[in-house]
Formats: sequence, C-alpha cells, structure tokens
Amino acid sequence: MDRRKVLGLAGSGAVGAAAAGVVGATLVHGESTAQAAADISAAVPFYGRHQAGIVTPAQDRLHFVAFDVITNRRDDLVNLLKAWTVAAARMTAGQDAGTVGAVNGSLEAPPDDTGEAIGLPPSGLTLTIGFGPTLFRTADGKDRFGVAAKRPEALADLPRFPRDALEADISGGDLCIQACAHDPQVAVHAVRNLARIGFGVVSVRWSQLGFGRTSSTSKDQTTARNLFGFKDGTANLKAEETDLIRDWLWVSDGWMADGAYLVTRKVRMMIETWDRTSLGEQEMIIGRNKGEGAPLSGTKEFDEPDFTVTHNDGPAIALDSHVRLAHPTLHNGARLLRRGYNFVDGSDGLGRLNAGLFFMAYQRDPRKQFVPIQAMLAKVDAMNEYVRHVSSGLFACPGGVSGPGDYWGRALFG
Repeated sequence: MDRRKVLGLAGSGAVGAAAAGVVGATLVHGESTAQAAADISAAVPFYGRHQAGIVTPAQDRLHFVAFDVITNRRDDLVNLLKAWTVAAARMTAGQDAGTVGAVNGSLEAPPDDTGEAIGLPPSGLTLTIGFGPTLFRTADGKDRFGVAAKRPEALADLPRFPRDALEADISGGDLCIQACAHDPQVAVHAVRNLARIGFGVVSVRWSQLGFGRTSSTSKDQTTARNLFGFKDGTANLKAEETDLIRDWLWVSDGWMADGAYLVTRKVRMMIETWDRTSLGEQEMIIGRNKGEGAPLSGTKEFDEPDFTVTHNDGPAIALDSHVRLAHPTLHNGARLLRRGYNFVDGSDGLGRLNAGLFFMAYQRDPRKQFVPIQAMLAKVDAMNEYVRHVSSGLFACPGGVSGPGDYWGRALFG
C-alpha cells in the first residue's frame, strides 16, 4: 500500500488543524483483535473497543517511547492528543502521517511526514498510548491539567524492589507510545512522526528499540526465546483465553473502562556470565529444559508444572526457580499479559554486551498482579544473579478509540 495514496482518510499533522475535528479511517478494531491477518504486511484496524497492540498477536519489532509534557496548558495537550490520534489512524493504515505527505507539499515548507516509510506496507503497525502517574500530579504536587482527582487507585507508584538499579533518566514519563510492527522502519517512522507533531508540547524522555518478541499473545503463535536461549512466556495470557482476559486484563469501569495498566521494566542480562554457566544449572534456575521448554516435572512445553515431583536430590523444580516463584498458584491466581522484546544497546565499554529483555506486562491492577509477583522474584529468584532491573515505567492505557470523532484520552479529558 502506497503511503502517498489517499484512501479516504482526512486529517492534519498540525495540532491546530486536528483540534477542529478528528477524522480518519473506518477500519474497526474490536473483539477480533486476536485474529491477526496471516499477511504480516497487512494493516491492523485502529478503531475499536480496546486499543490495538495489547491482545494483538505480538509483532516482531518494537519502538517504545516515553514523553514528558513540557506545557502547562490543558488545551495544548488535548489538541496534541487529537492530532496524534489522526496521525496514528493514518499510519496504522499504511499512509503518511499527514494529508500532504512526505513529497507532495511546498518546497518552501517542511513536509508533514518524514518519508522513511514511503513504499512500505503497514506491516501490522499498532500504536498504543498510556498515561503515567506524573501526568496527573507532578513530583512536586502540581495538578497541571486538572486531572489529579481522576488518577485511578491502581495507578499507584510502584514500590522499590530489592536489587533494583533503576536509572531515573530512562524511567517514568507523563505519556508513552508503544509502536509494534513487523518492520522496524515502520515502527520507528511512527514514533518519529508523533514526536515531530508533538514538538513544543512534549519532549522525548527515553525510548527503547526491541526485536524478537519474547512472549506470545495468541495461541496461534509459537513461543519465542529470550537472550538466555530459553522459551519465554509459555504461560502468558493468550487472547483466546477470554475468561482469564476478562478477569486479569481489562478494567471494567471509570474512564479506564476497556483499558489496562502497563508496567515496563528494562532488564539487563549478564549474558557473559550466563554463557559460562552449565546447562544443568541454567535449567534449574529457569525451571524448564532449554530445548523443548517443558517444566522439569514434565516432558512437553505446555505441561502444567507439578511442584510436588521430586528427584533424589530434591524437588524437580527448585524452590528458587523462576517458574515456581512466578506461578499463579503462589499469587492468588494472578496472571499477566506480557509483550516483551529482546534488546541489544551496543556494549558497555567493558567488553560486555548491553543486552537483555524489555519487559512489558498489561494487567487489570498492578497492585494485585505485577507488584506481588515481582516482590517475590526480587527476593529469592535464582535468576537475580544474572539480571539487573535498570528502568521502570507504569502507565494507564485507556480503552480504544471508537471512530474518527473520538481521540486518545477523551474519556479522561473530555
């Protein structure tokens, strides 16, 4: 699909024009989100009850960005959200960010699209927005946009966990955008254009590129591997598990209805140390075998772990193994929908790769899901010797955009 071809979408990349009225593609993103097109170059519908990019079958590439809002004017922020929604609807449909495009405008004016995605298909692009705690009230207590009273209780600041080594400049943020696609250039193009449109209203706080999804969000997807070489996310929530999705993912009321809370954690892996660890010890730390991905109490990947099975030297699945400590039976049944990605950010100057997992988990209430799970892992997980949590984020991701007259965050700001 040519991004310069007009397919009935209208809108503007400028904040002022978008404020006059949001219009866009008529594709609908509804309950069928979990059923992605077999063609990975195709478009994922933008509009619907839930935001795309949550239960959507996980794409292969990620560009995640957190923004600080640098204005105190509510109207400027709302107008930006409207402009972003227009651009997001266009780009997810495979079009330029603006109606003029990258090459058809005046030679004397900047184009309203940056152009690096010319000729590329939609590639399954999804764009998902979230609002951080500091959007509701700043660290010094200011309610810049009159929404402090609407901060949900579930958006409570995450506690500091044992062994955290968080870096403030790559943590937090007032807003976030998650761009997932099967082509990294399509994802980067989307984030770049949203940042361009937001000039003067937001600034990039931090961003992260990811590759090789580490979780499956649909039963039709094979389980991927993380940089430790193990299958990751075997027990992840799947879009087809409608009862579990209802109970553990979607918020049911308030302005967050049909949305979910996102926790991000950048987890650096000490892969050089891991690579010198014996296969047997690696498997004991994880609680699964490395080839099949089966729990050490079973033979197949999707066998349910049996923590009562013992060997001559003790439990088949060690008491401090990752699988045991993260299992729902230890957390009142709590489940997460994970959308993590591998990352390699060059080297650290000491001959080691700066690499690991960019963990993303969607859920109904982090206080009852992520927090108790991570608290237990942080204390006694045998994997802690090989990982460092260096970044953390928490965002409220509202329900979807209903159609061209709607916009990201309307339930909060409207």
